[in-house]
Amino acid sequence: MSDIPLRLLRWVVHVTTCLLLVIAVVAVLGEGRVAEALCGLVLGLAYAVGPALKQPWLRGAWLVLVTDGWMALASVAPPFVWLALPLLFVYLDLMPVWLAMFGVTVLTLAATLMAVWHAGEVSMPLLVGPSAAAAATTLLVLACKSLRTTGKAGERAGHPADERAGRVADA
Repeated sequence: MSDIPLRLLRWVVHVTTCLLLVIAVVAVLGEGRVAEALCGLVLGLAYAVGPALKQPWLRGAWLVLVTDGWMALASVAPPFVWLALPLLFVYLDLMPVWLAMFGVTVLTLAATLMAVWHAGEVSMPLLVGPSAAAAATTLLVLACKSLRTTGKAGERAGHPADERAGRVADA
């Protein structure tokens, strides 16, 4: 029961990734860039494999592969830059917190720099947008993980987390 928020968030992220990928592929196809569109589809297939991987080293290799694919596509086609948003979640979900924070920082910086480079100018939305998305994603994932930890601690103590939260609220 305590895993429901994190599982729901994972599904939302997967759907968001698919939507952003479809938007990016359609956008580059509209520009006649078939090679980039095909590479986007390959990236989507690589991304789809991730949830099935169970071994930590395979998941790590998968994350490096997907990140490299994202960086290559984002550097040549602006619509792919925004796929960094769901990647932020994946970093936070798969990595230890200290490493995820480093990864989120680097990914956010890369997305910001690529967006500014493609735009040809610095603007406030391009500077603030990725950072705000990274902050919101980080807080959301950490909150879901905290809910899961609190729920598991309550179950181990012999009472549901909801009861424990109610007692704390009553105090």
